[in-house]
Amino acid sequence: MPAYTDEEGKFAVRTARKVVEFYLEKENIPYIDFPKKFEKESGVFTTISTYPARELRGCIGYPEPVLPLKDALIQSALSAAFSDPRFPPLRKNEINNIVFEVSLLTPPEEIKVEDRKELLNEVKIGLHGLIAERGFYRGLLLPQVPVEWKWDVKEFLEQTCWKAGLPRDCWLDRRTKFYRFTAEIFEEEEPRGSIRRKKLEA
Repeated sequence: MPAYTDEEGKFAVRTARKVVEFYLEKENIPYIDFPKKFEKESGVFTTISTYPARELRGCIGYPEPVLPLKDALIQSALSAAFSDPRFPPLRKNEINNIVFEVSLLTPPEEIKVEDRKELLNEVKIGLHGLIAERGFYRGLLLPQVPVEWKWDVKEFLEQTCWKAGLPRDCWLDRRTKFYRFTAEIFEEEEPRGSIRRKKLEA
């Protein structure tokens, strides 16, 4: 049973765009009347991609439910647009050529296994996102990433290690913790166009 309705998902995506567009114009945050459900703490990621090429332009968020969703959504949208260290800050002349995607996350749960190779059976492509963690090293990949890159579970585990700045085979090391989560994903089909719930197929 989805935690969010299609209307709530569409609202999240429209809000992400509204916040970024307003900030580009006013260097401020607009007043937004949020639904009550957005008062609850939740993890969220905002992804910005070019259109129509769909190349990544920014992606930042909160893996854990540490802020009310309304606050986490605003901050993730602004950070994806202006603070992703992989890209320069978004410019006004780009706003009509990008699309927004919002991923609403469940709280991460640690995957505990006796034999590390059992991780291969505990992760489902198209369902789970992953976090790899060892000491100060931490990396996250959303559930849509392995689907888009056509990875199998082993590749997904390796790539999450790499994202954390660790060796690709670190998933075989007991010192590396893995967490999984799921996401409800909503995306613009075109800039300011219709918004759909994204279905992932492995």
